[in-house]
Amino acid sequence: MPSIELTQAHARRFLLAHQGLWPPYTYQGKAGILDYIRRVGCIQFDPLNIVGQNPDLVLQARVDGYRPAMLQELLYQNRKLLDGFDKNMSIYSVDDWPYFSRFRESARRGYEENSPEIQAILPQLRSERDTRGPLSSLDLDFDQVVDWSWAPTRLARAALESMYFWGELVVHHKVNTRKVYDFAHRHLPAELLAAPDPNPTDEQYHCWRIHRRIGAMGLVWSRAGDGWLGMSKIKSPARQAAFKKLLDEGKVIQAQVEGIDLPLYLRSQDTPALELVASPDHTPAKASILAPLDNLLWDRRLLKALFNFDYLWEVYKPVEQRAYGYYVLPVLYGDRFVARFEPVRQKLASGSQGSPRSKSKERQQHALLIRNWWWEPGVVPTGAMQSALADCLGCFANYLGADRLVIDPLALQNANLHWLDKVFS
Repeated sequence: MPSIELTQAHARRFLLAHQGLWPPYTYQGKAGILDYIRRVGCIQFDPLNIVGQNPDLVLQARVDGYRPAMLQELLYQNRKLLDGFDKNMSIYSVDDWPYFSRFRESARRGYEENSPEIQAILPQLRSERDTRGPLSSLDLDFDQVVDWSWAPTRLARAALESMYFWGELVVHHKVNTRKVYDFAHRHLPAELLAAPDPNPTDEQYHCWRIHRRIGAMGLVWSRAGDGWLGMSKIKSPARQAAFKKLLDEGKVIQAQVEGIDLPLYLRSQDTPALELVASPDHTPAKASILAPLDNLLWDRRLLKALFNFDYLWEVYKPVEQRAYGYYVLPVLYGDRFVARFEPVRQKLASGSQGSPRSKSKERQQHALLIRNWWWEPGVVPTGAMQSALADCLGCFANYLGADRLVIDPLALQNANLHWLDKVFS
């Protein structure tokens, strides 16, 4: 089977360009959010909020001037995006609703067959929503505890989530992490809700899901791994068959990357980006702070193979087993991961010390605290790298609405960040 040959440097540049992390940087505002999500299909959701939730962190790295309110508007006012299941819980374009018909039908069958308690209260739930409008589980008095996906939960929550998963409800808005639901037909166009599944056969569906996931990451191998999470019903034989068909149809291209034994794959439609970065760009390198569940990081073994970067999100590890910290984010500079750090959005009391980010005479309210910073092995920060990192952290502080940068004294000393402290002083 014919394939293209790539150096590791070319493969890295392509991945970063595909992910909007390489020049030219074109994503701006709400239009940029939509363009990026349509390009990659989905971004993963996680509710933990230390310096923003995972989708916010994904987008702030790519979209110029990003603010979390932009995403909320696209989800719950403009209705251009949806909360849904793709790479686990995700956010994707509302236009993709018909493609997930199988997921909704599978959920309906499962809950109808295995949840008699939920079935018994559905008429009352529908009546309540008709008369009262959008509701969360706290607005309902069904307090019986039932077995549920992760752990036993209140019947009210289980019933609402069931109706959401089979498509009768959508998320109307959220109060912090609590979902408030309403009928889908009140917020999505009738023609979209009635649209048939574009992939009526299993083979078509498998090919669509694999092709979509390749686009979500940019460059993949066909081996099992975290990159395929959320696709548990497409086992390895079906995945391999889908790869073969996509290759035969010319929708996917095989690439042999130096130093990697297994072939990698990219979508044919992404070859212009591959050609655009065939040679190194001489634009000054930019620094970016990435989300813990960033699309670029989905397959951590491939990340190690291409970038020589080991990353594990340690929030669910016991403290004594963590190599770094609770909520640690990777720092990218050019096509290298140069550091990782533990940030916190910190409220400041009046008179708190820190490096001011503005000359406003108003009392500072929040700070970006660098609790810890670890350079990657072999990294010696140059003046250009320091300048790019300072710009990156300034943008990150703006995204957080932070007025000051505060560096923990131990981090300042251990990582030799005195240059950064001077930049913001």
